[in-house]
This record gives sequence, structure tokens and C-alpha cells, in this order.
Amino acid sequence: MPRFNRQEPVTTIVRDPSFYEPTEEDDCWRFGYFCQMHDRPYWHESCGEGPHLIALHCDEHGPENMWPQPKMLMFPAGFDPPLSEVQLTWVQAEWDTAE
Repeated sequence: MPRFNRQEPVTTIVRDPSFYEPTEEDDCWRFGYFCQMHDRPYWHESCGEGPHLIALHCDEHGPENMWPQPKMLMFPAGFDPPLSEVQLTWVQAEWDTAE
């Protein structure tokens, strides 16, 4: 599991079929992370004890699929479902072009 600090196990939800799928026409600009396990915004360890199920949250659309996620590169083995080598290579290429 990926760790944001030494005490806290974290599971990040990368994509989910029920999440909003953004399009090129969307003008979303306010995002945050939301802990589905504790049903509140995720601010490091402050949302509650135990494991966290974190999703990207758009103020306009709610849970949203967004690519690439910086956490994919920080914690490639910590996603559910796990990232494949193809996905990780794609994320790295997308991240490199965005910089």
C-alpha cells in the first residue's frame, strides 16, 4: 500500500466506472481528494483512522476520472486495481509532456 506518512496506510482509487468521465469541453478547475471510507475530504491523516479510499473529487461533477494522476508515479504499486506496466508507461509519457 502507498504511504503518505509512516503511520497511515492509504489506498487510492484511480478510476471507477461510476465516476464522471471528463471531456475536452469541460471547464473543471476545482479539485480535491475525498476519502470514501470516512465520507469526508482527505487532508493527509486528518479525515480519520485506518485505511483510506481516496478519489479525485471535482466541485462540479463529484468523483471524477482524471489522467494522469501524480500519485500514480509516486505510488505505482498502491492502486486498486493495480497499474499495469502499459498504464504506468502511459502515465509517465503524459506527465513528461505536461512538464
